[in-house]
Amino acid sequence: MTSWMVQKTAALRLRQRLRAMARQVARRAKPNPNLPPVVFFNASTRLWGLSLNAAFQLLTAWSLRLTGIPVVQVVCQAGLSHCLLAAAEDPEGSPPCSLCLSWTRRMYAHARTEALVYEEDPDLAASLQDLSVEDMAQFTYHGVPLGALVVPSVRWALRRHHLPDDEPTRRLFRRFLLSAWQVRERFRVLLDSLAPQTVVVFNGLFYPEAVACWTASRRGIPVITHETGLRPMSAYFTHGPNAPAYPIQVPHTFEWTPEREARLHAYLEKRFQGAFTMAGVRFWPRMLPLDDAWEARLRRFKQMVPVFTNVVFDTSQVYANVLFPHMFAWLDTVLDIIREHPETLFVLRAHPDEHRPGKAARESVRDWVNARGVDRLPNVVFVDAHEYLSSYALIQRAKFVMVYNSTIGLEAVLLGKRVLCGGRARYTPYGIGKLPHTPRTFRRTAEAWLRARHLEVAEGQVLRAKKFLYYQLYKVSLPFDRFLEPFPGVPGYVLLKPFALEDLYPDRSPTLAALYQGIVEGKEIVLSDEAEREEWEQEQARRAMPA
Repeated sequence: MTSWMVQKTAALRLRQRLRAMARQVARRAKPNPNLPPVVFFNASTRLWGLSLNAAFQLLTAWSLRLTGIPVVQVVCQAGLSHCLLAAAEDPEGSPPCSLCLSWTRRMYAHARTEALVYEEDPDLAASLQDLSVEDMAQFTYHGVPLGALVVPSVRWALRRHHLPDDEPTRRLFRRFLLSAWQVRERFRVLLDSLAPQTVVVFNGLFYPEAVACWTASRRGIPVITHETGLRPMSAYFTHGPNAPAYPIQVPHTFEWTPEREARLHAYLEKRFQGAFTMAGVRFWPRMLPLDDAWEARLRRFKQMVPVFTNVVFDTSQVYANVLFPHMFAWLDTVLDIIREHPETLFVLRAHPDEHRPGKAARESVRDWVNARGVDRLPNVVFVDAHEYLSSYALIQRAKFVMVYNSTIGLEAVLLGKRVLCGGRARYTPYGIGKLPHTPRTFRRTAEAWLRARHLEVAEGQVLRAKKFLYYQLYKVSLPFDRFLEPFPGVPGYVLLKPFALEDLYPDRSPTLAALYQGIVEGKEIVLSDEAEREEWEQEQARRAMPA
């Protein structure tokens, strides 16, 4: 069967299961009219089918409805002049509303929905007409900081941090601002009429969801945001609008046991071989070791420092840019250090996501390297995004490691290396890695570490790193693999597995129990220790089975 036929069959199966489960949930659900509803919203997760984050919301909403919690799903009905995903594919094109709406009707059949429709504000349109990109980034309308709420989405859609002040960019920015205002106006009315107990949105940073979060927060309504977790088919839900930052609180009472050590070791063993996915994407089909040519190159230098970059338009960068205004400003400082230390080999590594098909960066580290002539320096090797050289082999040979805010900084600490960060990472608030307070102290720290005879990771830092990574993997990353499986050939999209309606009740699913406690009761959204142990036992049983 051809891949096209496989995907067509999978889509048909998904439509059938969505239809059947929506009917079953509607028949069983008995919403309590005395309880305030929970509002769900995602307009930036899919253009068709069922994406991971759309599935996380759908399953959570079904589960809440079965417990008697009223649920209202806000759906986009051509409610945006330009939606984020369509603009990322074609900034000048129109969104594929008919295709998206056909899947929306299937997903939210027999559910209570409220429509987001588009009605342009002529006064706002007139106010935006002659503004530059910089002016739009700072634009406020009736007290709403629309520019600040929208600019991360413009950067993401255009796959760049620095936005050119040309007419195509201004046109896209205007369309996003006009659409953001419609989201604001619709949510203002909805929240006043519904008085929900909680608002649950995807990401919290893409402009439709960011505006919804801002509007709810201004009314004192609790907001929960979510993103994909580190493990396949897992989700991270958190209180507040900043899921891309992954704020995690590892309690002081969290014990490090031999069982947790073994489980983390098994995970890292696969990851260090490149055998992992993130949001349905596998970045490393293979990892290449350091060959003889690399070994010869290393012998010509006193020491080696790998430098790991990020994707400059990624939503995490909003939270990372606390020391430098953006990643390229950090790289300019790193370049000054490189030029002053010819005895050190610096290996500059582009993030593999820069080269992802359909999401390739339009402002890349490769562009920066070419513009600065970095690859002509005798003490620099540039490893581009599509090259499969093992980052972990580089770390093992490194004196220390520089990162912006990449997860590999956390892993480098686990491999016993000091890590110097240029941006705020999810792990830096917990004393993992070194994040200086100013660009000047960043440079001073790098100089001191380059001159030092020997460097060791600070006492206790490896254990903190183990606890943090384990907690992120197995406590706050909620597994949905009981309900979901990958859509064939389409990374980030999923199918519904066969499951019984009863499996959606919180007492049958540790994941849905954690979400009920977080959304309805306001508790931390984390798997219980019992659920964690049960999952570990199931993993061990699967590994023990003959191939």
